[in-house]
Amino acid sequence: MFTACGQIPSRHAACSADSCRPRHEHERLQSGEASWYSAALQGHLTANGERYDGGALTAAHRTLPLGSYVRVRSLATGKSVVVRINDRGPYVKGRIIDLSHAAAEALGLPDARSMRVQIER
Repeated sequence: MFTACGQIPSRHAACSADSCRPRHEHERLQSGEASWYSAALQGHLTANGERYDGGALTAAHRTLPLGSYVRVRSLATGKSVVVRINDRGPYVKGRIIDLSHAAAEALGLPDARSMRVQIER
């Protein structure tokens, strides 16, 4: 009789925090102030070499990998949007992310130049 060479995982095996997390929960990465790009930057090059498009769902972050996707949630409206990180910044003290105009609109663009947000993975 042969025995299996590999192990079959038990139905009751312990799982890591990521594998046990329900799909609707997101890892909170950072909370703080978000701002958005000026319309004057339309067409300017971003850190990854593409041109800024205010109609695309993109954002700038100081440290998140270029090309990564994160969910940004407005703490005021509860609305959220998934953006692709394609630029570096913001370079204004107290700001954690710069959003494209389309991303800011999806969150309920306020009259002010910034809003409180939470960044999630």
